[in-house]
Amino acid sequence: MDFDYSEEQTLFSDSLRKLLEDTYSDTERRKVLAQEEGFHSETLWQSYAELGLLGLTFPEEMGGFGGSAIDVMVAEIEFGRFLSLEPYLASVILGGGALRLGGTAEQQSRLIEPMIAGEFKLACAFGEPQSRYDAFDVETRAEKSGSGFTLSGRKAVALGADCADRLIVSARSAGGPADKDGLCLFIVDAKAAGVSVNPYRLSDGRGAAEVTLDNVQVDADDLLGEAENAWPLIDHVVDLGTAALCAEAIGAMEKANELTLEYLKTRQQFGRPIGKFQVLQHRMVDMTIEKEQAESLALLACMDADKADPAVRNRAVSAAKVEVGTAARFISEAAVQMHGGIGVTDEYVLGEYVKRLSVVQATFGDVDHHLQRFGALTAAA
Repeated sequence: MDFDYSEEQTLFSDSLRKLLEDTYSDTERRKVLAQEEGFHSETLWQSYAELGLLGLTFPEEMGGFGGSAIDVMVAEIEFGRFLSLEPYLASVILGGGALRLGGTAEQQSRLIEPMIAGEFKLACAFGEPQSRYDAFDVETRAEKSGSGFTLSGRKAVALGADCADRLIVSARSAGGPADKDGLCLFIVDAKAAGVSVNPYRLSDGRGAAEVTLDNVQVDADDLLGEAENAWPLIDHVVDLGTAALCAEAIGAMEKANELTLEYLKTRQQFGRPIGKFQVLQHRMVDMTIEKEQAESLALLACMDADKADPAVRNRAVSAAKVEVGTAARFISEAAVQMHGGIGVTDEYVLGEYVKRLSVVQATFGDVDHHLQRFGALTAAA
């Protein structure tokens, strides 16, 4: 099987890399990180819109380019290499994915076109303080109110919700906590009465927020997908996000390996580069192998992420998340060890890659969580 990029993917990857190289140097990124408000570059977000990146995943009839999860992987690898802070995963992959897969024609025509144009952003608020990695563990309530609903509850670590104009919120209209039945999704205006968004930075500099819903009124037209049967849609959206996150981690690991190799070539000890020492050469080979293995499974996850069959999709995504999480930890530890003290200083960029990879490991389920899920799926097969 040919795993090389197609001609179109190569051109797209080169264009995105040039954009990021020209506009997103380490100095520029640090300026964005120093901002007290706005946890990303709005200028770069508009450049993504001009490049067509915000419409990558949407079919042509929605104004997009009909890209697959493999095309998303091409973009996410570049985001990982440059530690992009923009909420592409939150707005396009998660929020846009929910609209693309579950939205009505009216919702799609109303929201997708301006989102592709960069006029507003989406975010998904699925997680809650008690839910850990189980997106079906939802206590937020949706009560019938006239022709619409009233939403009340709390959402935790909502990626990209710090800058989102619309939130896609999960709420329970039936069943008990941790039931997969009885869930609904709603499109909620982030500035609506009763919505409180508390933004903050994650340790890798990305934006997220805690969201509180206090008797928030939504119309029946704001219901996304099928009432009380939103779990299949939520599950698919989270798998799309996890596959994209794995691809981003590949780019970050690739760059961490490059930084380490360059350091081994230039750092002198006992009158010669430390890369001449065999034990460090062996460790560098191990880091390369870990990245290559993780990349293979990330590719498999992206190949299966668009599939409607949840068993096939879940297995591929969980396998990738386990391998990516394991490789990310190994590469981070080995890179810091071979750099020594400079590897964890604020002045040297490697520490930023280590932070990003640590957040990747804990987002959408850690290694233990996905090992359990993969085991359960295998036993049920």
